[in-house]
This record gives sequence, C-alpha cells and structure tokens, in this order.
Amino acid sequence: MSLLNEVKSLLRHYRVIPKKRLGQNFLVDESILQELVYYASLNSEDVVLEVGAGLGFLTERLAEKAGRVLAVEIDGRLVRALKRRLRPYDNVTIIHGDVMKVKIPRFNKVVSTPPYSISSPLHFWLLNKCFEQAILSFQEEFARRLTASPGSRDYGRLTVATYYRAEVEILGAVPKESFWPQPKVDSLIVRLKPRKPPFNVTDEKLFFDVVNVIFTQRNKKLRNALIPFFSRFRLSSREAVKIAEDLPFHDRRPRELSPEEIGLVVDGIVKELRSMRLI
Repeated sequence: MSLLNEVKSLLRHYRVIPKKRLGQNFLVDESILQELVYYASLNSEDVVLEVGAGLGFLTERLAEKAGRVLAVEIDGRLVRALKRRLRPYDNVTIIHGDVMKVKIPRFNKVVSTPPYSISSPLHFWLLNKCFEQAILSFQEEFARRLTASPGSRDYGRLTVATYYRAEVEILGAVPKESFWPQPKVDSLIVRLKPRKPPFNVTDEKLFFDVVNVIFTQRNKKLRNALIPFFSRFRLSSREAVKIAEDLPFHDRRPRELSPEEIGLVVDGIVKELRSMRLI
C-alpha cells in the first residue's frame, strides 16, 4: 500500500479529518522521509525530538536508527493512532501536547516536518535550546528568510536573530505534492546548528529589542526608525534625535545592514545610554 493510501485509510479508521488550523499535512513521499533520516546522521546514542508526529511514518524510521525518539503530537485523535502504530518500538516516548508548553526531556537532535502554523514560534523556541542539529521541513518562504542576505527582500528580523544563534543550511526541496492534503506552497529541508554568536554585543537583550524595532520600519533610514525606540528611556525628542544621528550607519536603512553592523549600532546606543546613566 502506498503511503498516500495508508494515510487515507488510517484517517478513515480513526475518523480524523485533517484540520487546517493545526497545519495537518501528512508527508507521503518515502524518498523525503528517508532524506530527513539520512541528513540527521543518527546513531544509537541519539535522542531525537520529533514535533508533530502525526501518524508516525517518520517516527518509525527514526526509531530504527536512534537510541530514543520523543514523538510530540498535539492532536489527541492522532495520539491514539501513534500509540497503536508505535507499540513495537520500546525506544519511542509519545508526548501529548504543545511542544512549547509541555515538559520535554533532553534531546540532542531534532527531525521534524512541523506544521507551517508553528514555524516561527517553534524556530525561536529551538534557538533557546541546547542540541547538536535540527533537520526540519519548513515552507519555502520561511526557509528563504532564514538564510537571506542583507538588502534582499527576505532579509529581516528572523534572519538576524537566526544568524546570531545558529548556522543554517538549505539541504533540499520538498514539492507540495509530497504532502496530503496538499498545501499551497513547496517546502525546503533545512539544517539548523546552534553556535556561539559570531560577533559580540555589549547588551544582548537590547540587541534583540533593537532588531525587533528597526525591522518594523525596514525601509526608513536607521535614525528615523530608532527615534521612537528611545521614548522608552524617557528621552526628549531633541535628545533622541541627537543620539540617533551620532550612531554609526544612521543614514542607511535597516534592510541594508548586516547583523554585525546592527551589533555596532547597538553598542553605540549602549554607550550613549550609559553615559546618561539610563541603563
């Protein structure tokens, strides 16, 4: 039986209608399943996290290679199917709930085709975790934003935050026809490897605050994008303008600045605010 027919049969059996709200698109391409497992380079020492285990097709293949698999699934209807399908595997732990809210045991690798609807929150959740590498299938537009170059259309807050915390590599394509129900867009397989920041910033929290602010106004000149930001420090408009105009790259636009250059801007802000004893 093909994976597509098996998915349809199992969903009928468990009386499950895929929910668009939960991003339930099931991977039915055996070659893509094998690619995901291959890229992860699994061995018996690995503890693998799978987010959105669905009907367990990928879970089975992970269990055959890894020492332990943590299969997380939010839909209780699918958890029933997972428990029955994965009964022969004593190295699989099924966790029912939202991966970002339930307690997750330690893991060193991630292999998943997560729902598109949680791509961004899951990505930022992972950036705050300690692991070796993640092999993930993301919608193409989201994946392109992870690896975008300064000045490009896709470059923004997500790019800078990711670059600061991880190395990202696009490994391959996943046509939309590889899923059922078929989504509207293609996907890309991405490798995410956490790393130490490639450059230093004086105040990391302020760095991310500034990144969030300036990319909401990515086409304005930097000084104009930053002036409203200084209101949180109770500066007068005159003081805010002076600080903004004294910063490096103040005449350039946020979308043109490399992550390292944004780091220098933030260091300049920290220096000015400290001299005024505001931080």
